[in-house]
Amino acid sequence: MLPGLEPVRLPTDAVEVGRVADAWGVKGWFKVIAYSADPLALLSSRNWFLLPPSTGERSFSDPVGLAISEARTHANAVVASAREVTNRQVAEALRGARVFVSRSSFPTTGEDEYYWVDLIGLTVLNREGENLGNVREMISTGAQTVLVLDDHRDETSIERMIPFVAAYVDDVDLSGGRILVDWQSSFG
Repeated sequence: MLPGLEPVRLPTDAVEVGRVADAWGVKGWFKVIAYSADPLALLSSRNWFLLPPSTGERSFSDPVGLAISEARTHANAVVASAREVTNRQVAEALRGARVFVSRSSFPTTGEDEYYWVDLIGLTVLNREGENLGNVREMISTGAQTVLVLDDHRDETSIERMIPFVAAYVDDVDLSGGRILVDWQSSFG
């Protein structure tokens, strides 16, 4: 285990939000590549959790917690300092680590705003009440965000892609676990 880093239990609502790219400066700061274009979850949370990289060299094996002292955007990344990371060598040892934050620490969304992680797994129904599948993932095409659905019926699997725009999405009911869309089951 790296000096200053203590193993912790990963929260049950932990969401992977980025990865440590490298050390930044000489005082223990490190650079994180955020998985979101707007890294609000990283910037607002004061408790981060790190898991070792999925591949490559590992300098630790159990989840560790970081008490973030400061985090801010810099170029196309987030740079941060943590109480437990006191020098460049420890920051370098974090390279490749996966960064998680508790979903409960995400900032509150505005009306008609959603975190992608909250949409994954929701059932998508059309206006006729037909089940079109469950949201497997979200992708950004640049022009718009797209719901990618898996529809498993009759031992066949269909992948559907529906633009996540007001023209096709009538309602998102997070508590009910569903999204209502203007989309026909015959559409791809």
